[in-house]
Amino acid sequence: MSEKIVQTAGREQLGNFAPMFAHLNDDVLFGEVWNEQAIDVKTKCIITVVSLMASGITDSSLAYHLQNAKTHGVTKEEIAVVITHATMYVGWPKGWAVFRLAKDIWNEETPELTDKDRYQNTMFFPIGEPNPYGDYFVGQSYLAPVSTEQIPIFNVTFEPACRNNWHIHHAKSGGGQMLICVGGRGYYQEWGREARELMPGDVVNIPANVKHWHGAAVNSWFSHLAIEIQGEESKTEWCEPVSDTDYGKLK
Repeated sequence: MSEKIVQTAGREQLGNFAPMFAHLNDDVLFGEVWNEQAIDVKTKCIITVVSLMASGITDSSLAYHLQNAKTHGVTKEEIAVVITHATMYVGWPKGWAVFRLAKDIWNEETPELTDKDRYQNTMFFPIGEPNPYGDYFVGQSYLAPVSTEQIPIFNVTFEPACRNNWHIHHAKSGGGQMLICVGGRGYYQEWGREARELMPGDVVNIPANVKHWHGAAVNSWFSHLAIEIQGEESKTEWCEPVSDTDYGKLK
């Protein structure tokens, strides 16, 4: 049998003012519902966080339940996936608000041994492992899966001056890609257009069949979530590298 959940906040804060509410909170919600054995407490913590997030509640109640989730075994990597997944259904503003709370609660830092370690400590999402598509990049990049179900989402990280080759996401219909910037500073450029500077919070919608590249600024690490948009007969065509001359014009 799992550890029994006990709550006294209702009586401590509202026992005299609203004794029935205090009873329902302490004895029914936490005393009975939280102690029901069909699912474990860790799962209940995740359900509660998502429920509050969906309702737009980002005050001390959510902070309490995020801390409760951490206490009952939800890891930093797991809460990142949970919040990202829920964000797809409840909206980006709510996702950002919850991440701000979660980042303070799961605030473990890895030892600052390398530039990669130091950059990781500035960002919630994991950097991951060396990118298996590295042949199509100038410089070192990394890839970390954030969600591999329903909508695949990967965090792509570029070391300073790293960028991918010009490429095209082909599709007969639909298709394309969305980038959500989560760390550092970088650039996105479509063929024949000026490069666009990217900062955390920026979103790039890349239509299908448009030649483009994206990557880090010369003096900054850079990370974005990459979301592939489903399409008919989708495939990626990798083209030539971005020239050093063109890239060197960016600051």
